[in-house]
Amino acid sequence: MKYHLITLGCQMNLSDSERVSAVLEQMGYERTENEEEATLLGMLACSVRQKPIDKVYNKIAQWNRAKNKRNLITFISGCILPADKDKFLKLFDLIFPMSELSQLPDMIRNYGVVNAASLQVSKPVMPKNEHIVDLWHIKPKYESTYEAFVPIQNGCDKFCTFCAVPYTRGREVSRPSEDILNEVQHLVNQGYKSITLLGQNVNSYGLDKNGAEINFAELLKQIGEYGKTSGEEFWVYFTSPHPQDMGRDVIEVIAEYRCLAKQIHLPMQSGDEKVLIKMNRRHSMDKYRKIVEDIRELIPQATLFTDIIVGFTGENEAEFQNTVAAMNEFQFNMAYIAMYSPRPGAASYRWEDEVSQEVKKDRFHRLSEVMKIHTRHYNELLVGKTVRLLVNGTDRKTGFSTGLTEGKLNVRLDRKAPELKGQIVNVRITSAADFSLSGELVLQEEKLES
Repeated sequence: MKYHLITLGCQMNLSDSERVSAVLEQMGYERTENEEEATLLGMLACSVRQKPIDKVYNKIAQWNRAKNKRNLITFISGCILPADKDKFLKLFDLIFPMSELSQLPDMIRNYGVVNAASLQVSKPVMPKNEHIVDLWHIKPKYESTYEAFVPIQNGCDKFCTFCAVPYTRGREVSRPSEDILNEVQHLVNQGYKSITLLGQNVNSYGLDKNGAEINFAELLKQIGEYGKTSGEEFWVYFTSPHPQDMGRDVIEVIAEYRCLAKQIHLPMQSGDEKVLIKMNRRHSMDKYRKIVEDIRELIPQATLFTDIIVGFTGENEAEFQNTVAAMNEFQFNMAYIAMYSPRPGAASYRWEDEVSQEVKKDRFHRLSEVMKIHTRHYNELLVGKTVRLLVNGTDRKTGFSTGLTEGKLNVRLDRKAPELKGQIVNVRITSAADFSLSGELVLQEEKLES
């Protein structure tokens, strides 16, 4: 028996897919990348953006046509809004929340009994997370031998008006810290080099436990202590934090421990105070500015990434220019810029989308050009310096090996070195582009640049 699994959207879905694979392979299924070989076809979807949902409809149409030629079972899970779920019930054989992953074997075995009618929801409601711990108890089948994603939290309590996550994953639930630490230690002992802690709002970790659990800074500290005693070189990242909950204590811990990667992804979303209020972001630009100042003071070598939405409902040119000014002020190493798109379930979906698509595209391109100036400038400062690089793949055009620095900057090596994949090596930077670097391997004992 073979299965084929497609993962769309966020890193949380990627982490969840490893647990789906573990459950299916315990049943005796074997994974295949060839859909024609599979009798079980599944997807982990993401309703937060429209593009992944469009991909779901295209793919399930293909799969349902294939049922005319062979016996198939299809399923879907992931971050799914109630409105999307109602439509998927008519298209997929099985649909379930990730909190009920442990029941998937019974659903498959009893297919024909478990069906759309038995899973129907009567009205859109926030999903409950009381069974999410059952998902975390499933040991994942990691898809990489050197990079892993460790969920520490599920759901979100922030209710940003543009976001549907609280309606796809429910309220915040923190995973027991003992389980997180055990998984991280297991990964380090197995030789993993890059570990990312996942949550919709990681720096509110533990707050839902009313003092019965440690906070995010303490969690990072305990991971840092283990890193110090293990003697292993590895980098621990996290995504994503919320500026409202980002304290100096977290930055101090990152500065203290070598294994805590010197890269921070801090979503800004807009540089305008009025737009932030309309987005219900719950942080001011002064709050965001103070966090960046703390990062620059305590971790001057850290790279800074962000998320920005252009063309949010009612955004005018002056408000957009405040975002441009923020881009110039903070000089991000990377900004994931998105054109606003209303999502069913989010509060802003009820509002008129007042900014035209043409204006959104124009602002997207203008802000991207501003970002290029700063990324190119930073990258050029690295030319001639030696950095540590985690080799993780090959360049599609040249076949040369590629990797990521600790700060998650893309580097292409000057050679093909597949034997180095999954290793951290010394690389001297030889040239810079807007969003990438090129470099050459150097001796391990060469002194690194700070």
